[in-house]
Amino acid sequence: MKKLIITLALIYFYGITIAQNFPAMKGNQACSYRKSHMTQLPDLKLLSPNAPVHSFDVLNYTLDLDLYNCYISPYPKSFAASVIVTFRVDSVLSSIVLNAVNTSLTIDSVAMSGVSFTHASNKLHITLDKTYNPGEQAEVKVYYHHKNVADGAFYVNSGFVFTDCEPEGARKWFPCWDSPSDKATTDVTAKVPLNVKLASNGRLQDSTVNGNILTYHWISRDPVATYLTIITSRVNYNLDIVNWINPNTGDTTPMRFYYNPGENPDGMEYIFPGMVTFFSEQFGDHPFEKNGFATLNSDFAWGGMENQTLTSLCPNCWSESLVAHEFAHQWFGDMITCATWADIWLNEGFATWSDAHWTEHTHGYAAYKTEIRGNADYYLLANAGWPISDPSWAINTPSTNILFDYGITYMKGSCVLHQLRYVMGDSAFFAALKSYATDTVDFKYKSATILDFKDKFEAVSGQELDYFFNEWIFTANHPVYQNVYSINPNGDGWRVYFTCRQTLAEIYWQMPVEIKVKFDDNTDTTFRVFNSFNGEIFTFDFTGKRPTNVYFDPNNDIVLKKGTTIVSTEEPSMSIDEAVFSIAPNPCGSKAVISITLKNGTEFNLSLLDLAGKKLSGIERGKMKGSVYETEFDVSNLSEGVYVCRLETETGVSYHKLVVSR
Repeated sequence: MKKLIITLALIYFYGITIAQNFPAMKGNQACSYRKSHMTQLPDLKLLSPNAPVHSFDVLNYTLDLDLYNCYISPYPKSFAASVIVTFRVDSVLSSIVLNAVNTSLTIDSVAMSGVSFTHASNKLHITLDKTYNPGEQAEVKVYYHHKNVADGAFYVNSGFVFTDCEPEGARKWFPCWDSPSDKATTDVTAKVPLNVKLASNGRLQDSTVNGNILTYHWISRDPVATYLTIITSRVNYNLDIVNWINPNTGDTTPMRFYYNPGENPDGMEYIFPGMVTFFSEQFGDHPFEKNGFATLNSDFAWGGMENQTLTSLCPNCWSESLVAHEFAHQWFGDMITCATWADIWLNEGFATWSDAHWTEHTHGYAAYKTEIRGNADYYLLANAGWPISDPSWAINTPSTNILFDYGITYMKGSCVLHQLRYVMGDSAFFAALKSYATDTVDFKYKSATILDFKDKFEAVSGQELDYFFNEWIFTANHPVYQNVYSINPNGDGWRVYFTCRQTLAEIYWQMPVEIKVKFDDNTDTTFRVFNSFNGEIFTFDFTGKRPTNVYFDPNNDIVLKKGTTIVSTEEPSMSIDEAVFSIAPNPCGSKAVISITLKNGTEFNLSLLDLAGKKLSGIERGKMKGSVYETEFDVSNLSEGVYVCRLETETGVSYHKLVVSR
């Protein structure tokens, strides 16, 4: 117990230390630290963890804000505003409910003939002028003002005014249906003094001057989740605009860099166009009409926030890692938004993995793997013990320190994506990822659940992935292996027995695993097999050279694991009643005769795999009649190389090498 307490204390001390030294922090770590320390109080209730439904769909928010006095001493947090909520009716209704926090907002009136409203318990109930049928559109205009209070969503400080809303803070500065699955276009007009630069989502439609008042007008053509709706502004902001040219279309997209006096974002401005190009190649073209970053003040001390087309950064935080993490969110989080807070992995796991993928692009695969392994090491040390996703979070939003836990949501989340890449193979993984991100029917500019994502990857790849998501997303913790192998004489050759065993009892983590056998001539062969149950025994037969060592997961691609692999001097107790398995000739050119000896009446299945574990064909399926079975197998259509014959009975599986050589 004392040792455990010391370890936890060190983890805590480490977290506090790095939080006081941002330049040493990874971008995703700073992001997690900031989000997990937010104190917003959620009250949103969704109806379904898989397909949130609602009685109306907001199409557009038109906001008119008078922020002029917020920039002038004594810098009040109060302002007057109105919002027009345009919505489509999805079920018969005569009233709507919007989220509006009572301690932050006072509702002055609702402009719609014959309507009435009540504002209580953080809900704005509006009785409409009539009963609306599905498919009809309507709008209400709400006049309100923000109180002079600090609420953790609308910030005012010495000439700085900005919003920061994840997960459920938008309801603190404008009445809205504050659900991540309900995305709407935005039209924002804001009045400020002449010396203020103000930015928001989308494009700058215009800015006009009337006396000493400067009015900005920002419009987002693309739907925005409420928590990603943003106002960022300050007196005497610096602004650089870097134009990115799409290499495929030649179109120009402005990238706006807002920064504080004394900061120098030149290095990031130089790197950034290449980052836009790379992510566009990997995930599909940059999805928005503009993008950019804005550094804030001490009220936003750590990390970043991926507001759609305008990411917030902590002061002077022009870190390549942080920018890569937050910018990847423009695809994963902004363009495709988590449908519920149970689906946060689709945001943070993807952005954290994308940061490592950017490292792979700039420094090579070895550097990528080092980063992924570092992420896994952090999780294994700091695992808090809950799953990446709990379906109940779709109904009851958890605290921010659970939702944005660095070890689980970010570190483990990124490693799960790496392991999915390993399971599927690079070709299938990247094809499915790009198909997901460019799917304009179901996902692009919409929202997704984790199960939606799984279904898409299965459809594109043709692979069944239920087991993977059940284990790595919806189950806590990770496998602990205690593998055993032995090398034994076998006639004129050698037989390797490898037993996969896990010690944790929650579930058995099924996975394709790689087993590398090294020989006395310093060569090696790696087999990929699917480990489906605890204590499963794999056998590999060799002639000629002698096996000397066996390695489990030699490339450490199952990074979310602990355990050992030890050598034994004894053969394992084989559950499969196997007396003989032979392939002749081996190597073979066009045909091979496979002979097996099993107990009479044993049902069996013979199949052929490549070394990646992919099933190439079934050889035979049947039931033993007598004790010896023999079949001739045509290998003339196979390329030269090493293959694996898989023999399966109801009591076990064994593997045998087949070499095709001509």
